[in-house]
Amino acid sequence: MLKTALRNLLAHKARQIMTLLAVCLGVAFVSGTLVFADSTAEAHRAAASKSFADIAVSVTAKEPPPGAAAHQQTSALDDALARKLAAVPGVRAVRPSADGSAALNAADGTPLRVDPGANPAAGYVPGKDGKDSRYPLTEGRAPTNSGELAVDRGTAAAGHFRIGDTITLATDGPVMTKRLVGIVTTEDTRVTAGGTLALFDKATAQKLFASPGHYTGIDLSAAPGTDQFALSRRVTGVLPADRAEATTGAAQAAQQVLYVDTLTRGYEKLPLVFAGVSLFIGSFLIINTFTMLVSRRTREIALLRAIGATRRQVSRSVLLEALLVGLVASAAGFLLGLGIAAVLPDILSTDGNTLPQGPLVIGPRPVVAALGVGVGVTVLAAWLPSRRAAKVAPVEAMRTTDQPPSAKRSRIRGVAGLALLVLGAGVLVSLSGAKDASEKNLQNAMFGCALLVAALIVLAPLLASPMIRLTGRLTSRFGITGHLAQQNALRDPRRTAATAATLLVSTALVAGLAVIGNSTGQALDRQAAAGLGADYVISSPPMTGVDPAAVRRVADTSGVRTASAVTDSTLFTGGGVREISGVDPDTVHDVMKLDFVSGSAKDLGPGRIAVSSTLARANGVTTGGHLNAALGRNQEFRKYTVVGVYKDNPVAHDALGARTEVAHDSYLPGSVQRILVRTDGDAVSKTTEDRLRTAVGNSPLLKVQDREQFVHEAAGTMGNLLTLMYGMLAIGIVIAALGIMNTLAISVAERTREIGALRALGMDRSGSRRMIRLEAVTVAAFGTLLGLVGGLFGAWAVGSLANGAMPQYSLALPWGTLLLVCLLSLTIGALAATIPAHRAAALSPLEAVAEV
Repeated sequence: MLKTALRNLLAHKARQIMTLLAVCLGVAFVSGTLVFADSTAEAHRAAASKSFADIAVSVTAKEPPPGAAAHQQTSALDDALARKLAAVPGVRAVRPSADGSAALNAADGTPLRVDPGANPAAGYVPGKDGKDSRYPLTEGRAPTNSGELAVDRGTAAAGHFRIGDTITLATDGPVMTKRLVGIVTTEDTRVTAGGTLALFDKATAQKLFASPGHYTGIDLSAAPGTDQFALSRRVTGVLPADRAEATTGAAQAAQQVLYVDTLTRGYEKLPLVFAGVSLFIGSFLIINTFTMLVSRRTREIALLRAIGATRRQVSRSVLLEALLVGLVASAAGFLLGLGIAAVLPDILSTDGNTLPQGPLVIGPRPVVAALGVGVGVTVLAAWLPSRRAAKVAPVEAMRTTDQPPSAKRSRIRGVAGLALLVLGAGVLVSLSGAKDASEKNLQNAMFGCALLVAALIVLAPLLASPMIRLTGRLTSRFGITGHLAQQNALRDPRRTAATAATLLVSTALVAGLAVIGNSTGQALDRQAAAGLGADYVISSPPMTGVDPAAVRRVADTSGVRTASAVTDSTLFTGGGVREISGVDPDTVHDVMKLDFVSGSAKDLGPGRIAVSSTLARANGVTTGGHLNAALGRNQEFRKYTVVGVYKDNPVAHDALGARTEVAHDSYLPGSVQRILVRTDGDAVSKTTEDRLRTAVGNSPLLKVQDREQFVHEAAGTMGNLLTLMYGMLAIGIVIAALGIMNTLAISVAERTREIGALRALGMDRSGSRRMIRLEAVTVAAFGTLLGLVGGLFGAWAVGSLANGAMPQYSLALPWGTLLLVCLLSLTIGALAATIPAHRAAALSPLEAVAEV
């Protein structure tokens, strides 16, 4: 039987190529993603290790305890402590540093990436040789006074800076301008992953990030042969225990790797999603291929049974074929995966996040995954065909035609399919009235969608005849070739359904995601637009703020009618942590579109707040009632009087309070996080935006957005969903094309005599090609239509859950995308038929009719 399996594999190698390609794609995505993840992690570790290569121990200041004495409020890290640490046995050198973060404007005045964790800034601290080993200079010189600055090479390129340029920047306060005097290189992974670096002279860095004469950290290098951990213990012994602590360089490097890994972890998930989709869809192609091969070899298998082969031997023979196919596909997929891993860093890198480059790391995990996925999926997919082969009776050897499925089997399929359909549709319909996007409801919705797709796959052979007869009205316009194409598709509904299953699944996924993505994007647009009455929003990053003096400058800007400052903070309630916006009751209605269910914002004041409908419902409060809560840094709970309840508003957040009270108790007392600007008439223009930027000092920390930009950013989260959707569409189309091509190739081989007879009766070569192409288009149309029905129904049910969390949500069909999906499916059907159609047209009528 081993020889039989090998002979069958070699005899049908052309047909197995399609299966190999389907499995190969899935294995390539899985192994490539795992190699990419391991290689990226190793590149992070290598960069971090190099950055901390000369640091054995780092000393940092501890946060002063609440109510600490005045001398404890300043950093304990000063020159005196540095000299003390230099005397510790095993310390080779001491390097104090003053580090923080700084955001920069590019040469054209637009902010570069603003993220406190990705915008490190530090003092350039030269050693005895006059150089700072952590920041090697490549151009210019080091900064020596408060008016000078150095940046890294990546920042200079991104900002289009040259030596001598004036750079605008900000730390956490007013805007500053510095002259660029030097460009350096760095191994800091925060910077190499797309961040920026700004270097000041030591005195300026101390003033900005610590205090004059003090540091934020002191790095120690070890003498040869000194253990980091032993040195850390000795250093800890001389530190003021309540004001400073020591950390090894290895621990700091690991911390930095963890931070960058967190930033880039999402990039590793997307290819794995594609791998899962390709393997899921490809499994239908594998099942279809082996089912057709078993069907074609019915007489051969029956003869083997007649001469003594047992059912187990026949089943093992088919599974052995699948095992060999899986092994070859795994090997090819792994090699292709290495290519994918090599190009993924360039594909996934963006201006904001640049992934580190490094050699490919091939560990045991991707190798085992490639074999497990490739072989496992192939063998599992071939299990059902192997059981069918084992059931072939010896008497089948005397039959000359394939037997249609028994009426009993069709009834069982129909009952099972209807049961799955009713169960899946029931789950989805029951959720349609929930309007609650809880995790449990979403899981139930996904389960219902899976049941629905499974039902369509099971029922597909029974639905093939009526639906293909319906679509046959289009193919009949092509005359006899169209009629023959329809009959060929109807000849074996099981094969047609199995071939169409790949398009069914991919179309259902894409159509459902497209509808949900389009509906959610429009809802986010409407939600943001419905809550915003201002024409411009000026905002700051978390844990920073807008200079309160800038509010007055904005209000005095030409074309501005209202400039309303907003302080954002946290509100702790019994139900969790919420967001509260401190506003001016006199101007809030001019810049926010508030729809009050009861009460109003005019009564806001100390101890009086307004709450959103969701917060009111969660805490069981109404206007005139009391909410037990704690505001900002004031951890003492108190009763706040509720003066109004308004419909959920993303601009107003969960609650509204008087800005004076919210700003007093916020984590940044007296701060302003947003300025909502209302202009006069049609004053929204580039000129007005430039004036507003000037009013806030062109600070790179601040974002100035008009209404359209603000709304677009609110809906920007749909970008990843759309990328995922189109990626799955591409995978589905590729595998569907392989499936259609494979089916038609076997179909042409089975109908050799029939095609020869048609040619002998007068059908020309073009007619033969047209017949095969129309058959492929018919199958593609069948799968696409079923997929659209399932996808749209699932999107309707899942979308109803979003309506509860997003009242503006309503089903919005992306007609352009759906039309594109249909056109691509039909086109791929026609293209997939190219090779089988050419083969059919090339048949000689006499040789075909004479074939036995």
